[in-house]
Amino acid sequence: MEIKMDSIKKTARTAGLLYIIYFVIHIFADVFGRSNIIVYGDAATTAQNIMSSEWQFRVGIVSDLLAALLFLLTAWALYRLLKPVNKNLALLFLLLNLVGVAIQSVSDLFLLASQLVLNNAEYLEVFQVAQRQALSMLFLYVYKNGFMIAQIFYAAWLLPLGYLVFKSGFLPKILGIALMAHCVTWMMTALLFFLLPNFNAITYISYPLGFIAEFGLALWLLIMGAKEQSSNLAQ
Repeated sequence: MEIKMDSIKKTARTAGLLYIIYFVIHIFADVFGRSNIIVYGDAATTAQNIMSSEWQFRVGIVSDLLAALLFLLTAWALYRLLKPVNKNLALLFLLLNLVGVAIQSVSDLFLLASQLVLNNAEYLEVFQVAQRQALSMLFLYVYKNGFMIAQIFYAAWLLPLGYLVFKSGFLPKILGIALMAHCVTWMMTALLFFLLPNFNAITYISYPLGFIAEFGLALWLLIMGAKEQSSNLAQ
């Protein structure tokens, strides 16, 4: 199947733009909406932070949901770009991304619940203040665990994505290798969160490798698009 270069470059740059916007909003949601508010293990301080920064906390939740949507749209654009290389593998990484986005979005409900339980609504008067704070912290831990479950699928999607980038012929092979390597390290990070929660050494590899692989792919797609490929790509 002969691919028109104008079309493929447009699709590549669309995917890159969506990917970059996703990164920006995701980082904003984490830094602005959570990192300075949630203190895991300290229910009283966290509850006070949430209530004193209620609007900021909600903006973080909305930003997180928007980032999830953008990540799915990025996966769709990458599916369109890489479908001619191998349609089945492209569909596989799209489905893996979809499952991860769904789990992450459901997990965000617990962020909202952690704030709702702290409100002074009449139906919550049966709970003492300390009980509400404890429930709020419980919801935050459920969110954190749900988020890490989503990372298992986000790690898995990198393997078929990286393979297709490697085999495409119009994207740098080194990025495909980096994505597949990141799949391994990020999967280990997610699984070790549940199996050995106090072992964080793998993050010193997975975080910088992930930045090189995913952000590198996003920048390449946005700036360079896709280089010319004269040969036909089989479905």
